[in-house]
Amino acid sequence: MDHGIWAIWYDIAADSKAEYLNWFHNVHIPEKLSRPGYRWAAHYQLGHGGRGVGFVALFGGDSTHTFLNPSPGQLATRQSPETKRFIGMRLNAAAGIFAEEIRINGADAAQRSPGLTTAAVIQIGNFNAPSPQVEDDLGGWYAQERFPLLTTLPGCVGTRKLLASVGLYKHAILYEFTSLAARDKHYAPLEAQSHDPASWMGRVVPQLLHAPYSPAVGQRIWPVV
Repeated sequence: MDHGIWAIWYDIAADSKAEYLNWFHNVHIPEKLSRPGYRWAAHYQLGHGGRGVGFVALFGGDSTHTFLNPSPGQLATRQSPETKRFIGMRLNAAAGIFAEEIRINGADAAQRSPGLTTAAVIQIGNFNAPSPQVEDDLGGWYAQERFPLLTTLPGCVGTRKLLASVGLYKHAILYEFTSLAARDKHYAPLEAQSHDPASWMGRVVPQLLHAPYSPAVGQRIWPVV
C-alpha cells in the first residue's frame, strides 16, 4: 500500500513553464517512479481556490522511508546537470514527507484512477496547531464529524489525514474530488462553517497556523485526466 506521500509545492516563471513541464512529466516523474517503493505520482496546477498558486507534485510510496532512503538532501547531491537546471527553475519551493494517519473512502471512491493515483481534483492543507489542547479538539472534529460526513459526500473520492516526518508544518489534510464542479457544489459550502464560532469547525479551524501555500485547490495535469 501507499502509506507515505512526498509533497512538493512551487511555482515556475511563465517563460520557463512549457519547457519545465515537458521535462517534469516525461523525464523526471518516470525516473522517480523507477525507484523502489514508489507507487504513483500526480502533478497538480493550483489556483482553483484557497491560497496556493503554482503547482504541487505528489509522490506516493510504501512508507515515508521510501523517500528517506535516499533522502531528498542526499538526492540533491547526486543530481545531473540537467536535473539541477530544471529544479533551479522552481520558485518559492517547499516540501514535506508525510505518513498517512488515516484514510477514508468517499461516496465516489470508485472513480479513482489510474490505480492508486490521487483524484482529478484535490484540496490540500498543511498546518500546525498552537497547542496540544487544540490538537485534541482538531482530532476529535476529524474523527467524529468531518470524516463521517465525507464518506457520504457526493463528488468526494477520499480523504487522507497526514503527519509530517519532514517539514515545517506537522499536519496535512488531503481531500480528493471527482471534479472542480463537484468540489464547489458539494464541499465548498461546508467551509462556511469555519466562520461560525458556534460550530465545531468554527471553534477549531480558525486557530490553525497554515503554511503560506495552504490550503490550496489543484486540478491534475499529470496523469492527464
